[in-house]
Amino acid sequence: MKNRIIILLLLISLSGVAQNGQEYFPSDQLTTVGAYYYPEHWEPSQWNRDLKKMADMGFEFTHFAEFAWAQLEPQEGVYDFDWLDKAVDIAAKNNLKVIMCTSTATPPVWLVRKYPEVLLTREDGTKLDHGSRQHASFSNEFYRKYALKMIAKLAKHYGNDNRIMGWQLDNEPRSTSDYGPDATIRFRNWLKNKYKTIEDLNKAWGTNFWSGTYNNFSEINIPTYNQWGINLYQKLDHSRFADSETASFLDEQATTIKKYANRSQWITSNYIPMYDARFIGGSKELDFISYTRYMVYGESKGIGLKGYRVGDYLRIAMANDYFRPISPLYGVMELQPGQVNWGSINSQPLPGAVHLWLWHVFSGGSKFACTYRFRAPIYGFEQYHYGIIGPDGVTPTNGGLEYKKFIDEINLLREKITSSKVPKEYLKRKTAILYNPDNTVAIDQNKQTTAWNTEKHVLKYYKSLKSFGAPVDFIRDTMDFSKYPVIIAPAYQQMGLKLIGKLKDYVQKGGNLVMSCRTGHQDEFGHLWEAKHAKPIYELIGGEIPFYDLLQPYASDSITMDNQKYAWSIWGDVLMPNGKTDTWATYEGDFYEGKSAVTFNKLGKGTVTYVGADSNSGDLEQAVLNKLYKKLGISVESYPEGVIVEYRDGLGIAMNYSDTSYKMELSAKNEILLGNEEIKTAGVLVWKID
Repeated sequence: MKNRIIILLLLISLSGVAQNGQEYFPSDQLTTVGAYYYPEHWEPSQWNRDLKKMADMGFEFTHFAEFAWAQLEPQEGVYDFDWLDKAVDIAAKNNLKVIMCTSTATPPVWLVRKYPEVLLTREDGTKLDHGSRQHASFSNEFYRKYALKMIAKLAKHYGNDNRIMGWQLDNEPRSTSDYGPDATIRFRNWLKNKYKTIEDLNKAWGTNFWSGTYNNFSEINIPTYNQWGINLYQKLDHSRFADSETASFLDEQATTIKKYANRSQWITSNYIPMYDARFIGGSKELDFISYTRYMVYGESKGIGLKGYRVGDYLRIAMANDYFRPISPLYGVMELQPGQVNWGSINSQPLPGAVHLWLWHVFSGGSKFACTYRFRAPIYGFEQYHYGIIGPDGVTPTNGGLEYKKFIDEINLLREKITSSKVPKEYLKRKTAILYNPDNTVAIDQNKQTTAWNTEKHVLKYYKSLKSFGAPVDFIRDTMDFSKYPVIIAPAYQQMGLKLIGKLKDYVQKGGNLVMSCRTGHQDEFGHLWEAKHAKPIYELIGGEIPFYDLLQPYASDSITMDNQKYAWSIWGDVLMPNGKTDTWATYEGDFYEGKSAVTFNKLGKGTVTYVGADSNSGDLEQAVLNKLYKKLGISVESYPEGVIVEYRDGLGIAMNYSDTSYKMELSAKNEILLGNEEIKTAGVLVWKID
């Protein structure tokens, strides 16, 4: 009877979570769109005009109090919510829901002057100062406690206000290295909790090397990154600690809000997609996570001479596919409305680009999109940053009109969409990329070649998959492998025996695994195996890796596969397959000419492909995947660079980031809802799946 009660309670709990997801963002809504607004930046007499304009343009929610701690608590212990109440009243009058934010990114000046210890201390001993943002330390005990006190006041005031749809914690939280005394103590305690004994820490860190042995935890300091030769594992653990400080601070904020907020209010935070950040997904008290994305700020060349006006076509795609597996319910909290102020070169986006980005965000499964910001600021650091409305507070910008166009299109589709199906062929090529940000940090600490770039290496596989029209999930080793016909593990350097066993089981039951160079070289602690190089994966790959090589950037060599040559220079695992394993490609041009570069092994009901080299342009990786999918009987598309096609809610969505038009061949049964089969640059085509 007791077990039945426990099971019943568990089912109720699980159904409650699912129900809340539907309550937050009903499926028939498809998506909802909002805009940041800062009442404290404008005269109160303008608030009604501005928020009415926001509603008239079709926005359904707004976003308050992100950087307003000085207004919420103008003096220590003195709180003022009257101005914010007025803003919430006006938003509600215009049928706008509100995301309420904690203001922990911008502590007020009285706080940092009275308690300067809250300021983040750099490695050289200097402190950050008031006047910017994110200058307080998540590792300072007083700051944590005082921030939670302010958040509790805010949550008590708005936690049962049904006009508040949810909460955003902090702003673009990131991992920071603080060298203050509290941070040192917390780091030592974190290590003590992880390792329990100093003997186990010494073993994990390999402190016998260079007489680095510690006698107790109190001797350990935060590593100085500017000092050559500092213990790699100490640095790796410190980066993990810094990430956990961010994640735990957000958890404490969420727990505080939940004491006072009703269940209809959700809690999230807006992360910058960083593929070496373990704090993304690390906060367990959030209801879901969201991300921010900027596309045109001088860094991406895009495709063609004017591609910089559209941006890198993989930026939104990869963010969608990275965040969705961690948090199936997710949204985009900041999406660029036009020109920005903070980039290296702040170009105008191509007309249509903002509209393209909105559809791209939607296509990946996002439940909301919010733009930063509604009104362009007329003072402050972000002067010249575009908004939906220009600095006059009246005139819509080009990006603002593109937001309105997207909102109008979504409203139209809400009346037409009744299905959630996607094509069977699309699902058959669903592929997972096995990824752990800890690997990226570890590799980047000890690259072995200045030319190595983990993210670019992963992108070579990811780019190929998107050209196939494959749905992609970035998954963690704790997730279910069985639903993916193919899993790719690129440069998965730290791989313990437990994970290797899980991958063997996946393959033997019929899964198809692709492993790339630098995979399985170390155990989960970052130690090389006390065995032949990478020996624990030899059964998987059906061979050995006698050695690896790194070339000078100016001295590329070739790999030959199916009479085609592919240039490489960065990393090459030289392979020695056993008698049953096929060689698909060989090295050319050096002392190991003719040795295997790519192998294919059958294991149980499945297969393992090992790609030993990181090619210069990604053409080898694409050719290997093409050959593998053909061999497996998985049909793929062949979309040109810059064309992305996704499916959701009974819709097909094709988007063109390239510099030439693309003709999408659709069945006569497919009803075109938006756009044309001839998709121009920055164009979007949406059709109903037959």
